[in-house]
Amino acid sequence: MNIAVVCANGKSGKLIVKEAVDRGLDVTAVVRGENKSVATKTISKDLFDLTIEDLKGFDVVVDAFGAWAEEALPLHSKSLKHLCDILSSTDTRLLIVGGAGSLYVNKEHTVCVSDAPNFPDMFKPLATRLLANCVNAKM
Repeated sequence: MNIAVVCANGKSGKLIVKEAVDRGLDVTAVVRGENKSVATKTISKDLFDLTIEDLKGFDVVVDAFGAWAEEALPLHSKSLKHLCDILSSTDTRLLIVGGAGSLYVNKEHTVCVSDAPNFPDMFKPLATRLLANCVNAKM
């Protein structure tokens, strides 16, 4: 399987690349600068500058984009829209890495992990944003 990991230098991205390489997959790291992951193949380009040609031929694209500051949270929607737009006419599967805060914990899908009283306040804006993206995309 031929996969690309977008934002492969990030905390999640590096772990995903390592796991994929350890499993014997053909992995390409998509990074803005120098590759800091264990992948031997790279695409050095900003996520928002990626084109359909850049991602052509991959079976799977993993979006490991992360933004934690509240003012940067809209970039999650922007990055998802961009990747969905460029992959929509292909057979490439897009996998999106998200936080557990947006996951439902009941079968009615009315309560999320982030609704728990001990969920850290600093991550609530991100969990809310990710949940809204999934609902809007009907994922």
